[in-house]
Amino acid sequence: MPLDAARADVTASDVLAASARLRRYLPATPLHYAERFGCWLKLENLQRTGAYKVRGALNALLAARERGDKRTVITASAGNHAMGLAWAARELKVPVITVMPVTAPTVKAQGVAFLGATVRLSGNSYDEAKAHALQLAEQHGFRYLSAFDDPDVIAGQGTLGIELAAHAPEAVLVPIGGGGLAAGVALALKSQGVRIIGAQVEGVDAMARALKGDASPITPKATLADGTRVAQAGTLTREILSKLLDDLIIVREAELRETLARLMLEEHVVAEGAGALALAAGRRVASRRKVAVVSGGNIDAAVFAQLLLDTRPRPPRPPRRRAADPFNASSSAAASAAATVFAKASPGPTATAAVPLPGTAVSFSKTPEGSMS
Repeated sequence: MPLDAARADVTASDVLAASARLRRYLPATPLHYAERFGCWLKLENLQRTGAYKVRGALNALLAARERGDKRTVITASAGNHAMGLAWAARELKVPVITVMPVTAPTVKAQGVAFLGATVRLSGNSYDEAKAHALQLAEQHGFRYLSAFDDPDVIAGQGTLGIELAAHAPEAVLVPIGGGGLAAGVALALKSQGVRIIGAQVEGVDAMARALKGDASPITPKATLADGTRVAQAGTLTREILSKLLDDLIIVREAELRETLARLMLEEHVVAEGAGALALAAGRRVASRRKVAVVSGGNIDAAVFAQLLLDTRPRPPRPPRRRAADPFNASSSAAASAAATVFAKASPGPTATAAVPLPGTAVSFSKTPEGSMS
């Protein structure tokens, strides 16, 4: 029996074990409060390789080494998972092969090659690249590592949730393609009563359909959020999210494009399409202490330049000021209390990134639990 078959499930304990493994390699990414959006941002665009995917890839290689699995690893990826795996392989000095669709963003394909991994271009989509990678794995005895439907990968992605736990969010918004990030974050945070809310693009909603009972493959539309463009949701991730996901919001492509442009123009945060997806869904979530995961920042320069030329974001509404408004700078006592709470909760050398400036945050009220759409 292959070693992969021995790992058929994943639990919160696996996420904690992954956190211990990754601590020496990956520093915690910072939080940033986006005032015009009324939302905290978990800046995974500042992660190694520019996306959260390196967490799962590195954990998978480290866990395999602990189990004595010395097989060459092969994967299929639209870009970020391949980059994360290439970086992890370079750090651990192990061979990996990445199969990417010919339509993958140039910046991602070049990044994988720069990190020293073997790159093969095959197919016009992630799913066509995956089929080729599985064929090579069977022919040569490689270990195929899924970009999202693997216990070690899911556990590694969940370490993002471990970093958020100290800040006690009420709701965490996560972009969903195959579901690895959402599943891992849900395992890490759901036991603490945190609402886990997924976001997908209209027409690129394989997971939303699967959670409603239709797990058949779809033909995903072209989207700026290319990192979420999968034809079929993961089997393991679907099982986890069917139990732990509170809501799944479908975002229109126009909403995504506007949010991505506003994120750069107003918050000076450069994200890729999938990286702005959770924030685009955040406007529909009523919570004063919500966090949107900016999952990556590897956007093609030409695509980004054209987006800024084409998009004219609407000016934001000025914030309403009330006596009890937690963002009212005049409430110095509330601001001081908030700073104390966050300072006590924040771990390690990155704690200053999560401590709000005076007058930007205070206690937050609970909101009703979401329901599956």
